[in-house]
Amino acid sequence: MNRIISAVVTASALIFGVFLPRDEAVAQMAKDLVGTWTLVSITLEKDGTKTDFYGPNPQGQLMYDANGHFSVIITRSDLPKFASNNRELGTPEENKAIVQGSLAYFGTYSVSETDKTITSDIENSTFPNWNGVERKTSFNISGDELTTHVVSGPLTSIGTGTAYVVWKRAK
Repeated sequence: MNRIISAVVTASALIFGVFLPRDEAVAQMAKDLVGTWTLVSITLEKDGTKTDFYGPNPQGQLMYDANGHFSVIITRSDLPKFASNNRELGTPEENKAIVQGSLAYFGTYSVSETDKTITSDIENSTFPNWNGVERKTSFNISGDELTTHVVSGPLTSIGTGTAYVVWKRAK
């Protein structure tokens, strides 16, 4: 009796695995992205040189929800505090350090199983040049680690180069 049940379960798994609709498979990949991720590293490769884009210990959070929305916040760990304790009264130096040391954006996303990419439609960003822009990012998930890099659209907020980003699933 156990052999029959085992055979039925195995056959069902094979049938559903082989004939799983493409949309279901894409939904599974998207499901793997859903959740909160914390930034591990972000490096910029430009003219053959790699640098820590937001310093040696960047901070950040990436969130994907099950309804196709995302948000990203990235900051340097050494952002200066405002001496006035009022962000509207920041000095030119303080404002420059904050703008160059942080980036946030949000919008909607979709996942392509075929080329393992995430297409992000950016609704709004602290870098306004990205407002309304579409970016396509390749991705790989291995255990609790997500690695990404942009393959089309604006590559970085500083113009040229390729940013490689590593995230770890938040617990």
